[in-house]
Amino acid sequence: MKQGSKVGIVCCSNGLDQKQAETVDLLVQILEKSGFVPELSPYLYGDENGMVGTARERAQALMNFYRDDSVEEIFDVSGGDLANEILPYLDFQTIAYGKKHFWGYSDLTTVLNAIYARTGKFSVLYQVRNLTYEHSQEQITDFLETVLGGSSALYDFPCEFVRGTHMEGMVVGGNIRCLLKLAGTPFWPDMREKILLLESYGGGVPQMVTYLSQLSQMGVFKKVNGILLGTFTKIEASECKPDMAELVLKFAEKRTPIAQTKFIGHGTDSKAIRIGHHLKLYSAEANKRIYNTITRT
Repeated sequence: MKQGSKVGIVCCSNGLDQKQAETVDLLVQILEKSGFVPELSPYLYGDENGMVGTARERAQALMNFYRDDSVEEIFDVSGGDLANEILPYLDFQTIAYGKKHFWGYSDLTTVLNAIYARTGKFSVLYQVRNLTYEHSQEQITDFLETVLGGSSALYDFPCEFVRGTHMEGMVVGGNIRCLLKLAGTPFWPDMREKILLLESYGGGVPQMVTYLSQLSQMGVFKKVNGILLGTFTKIEASECKPDMAELVLKFAEKRTPIAQTKFIGHGTDSKAIRIGHHLKLYSAEANKRIYNTITRT
């Protein structure tokens, strides 16, 4: 991207509450001040049930941005439950041939993984409204350095290994509840030799056990190269025991590396991660060994 680039703002999941109009206005101001030209979908704000337009209309609004060559990136500002409703109406051939990428989080996990499954292209798990919240200055700096300066600032996040010392593979997954909506559909990504990212906003231990059981029964844990845990907001706030890492250890294969980070998920300080992009992660000990090897040669 470059300054002067046009960007699309869409809502593919639940419509925003009218109270969020101030946040959207602020986001538009920040993008304009940063040199971008935002264009808004006509389907942003929902009714009392969160419904906005039909699935076909929301999908068409997204595809209009994909077909518009002047639009360089597309940012979804929604979340909730309804994103998978649009999947049958997306033109994946057009998406595959375009250079632009789709950004979204939470329920948009369905769209991010469907794009990778059907096109092989990466999308970005990130909520662009983070540019407006309490960590706005850091978020804006990392965002602009990444999309304008070509750095990896927005994609760089620390992690700790629960088991193992390194993992490598294409990243799939995202919000655990929303990912499982794709099970049994043509939009489910191939899990072989992948890094499986899992995070969640809501849900307690029983819900997480249910989701992990389904993934296990689908054979997912036998296929992946590693598991990366983001934040699990409600579980962490309630200090639930067992925590998510302990739960995953019970379901994952014994030799599967598991890492966790506090910077992928629903937090307003969250970094971005590309779904459908190759990633290498190393523990601090492994990084030290690599550094020592390099300095000796």
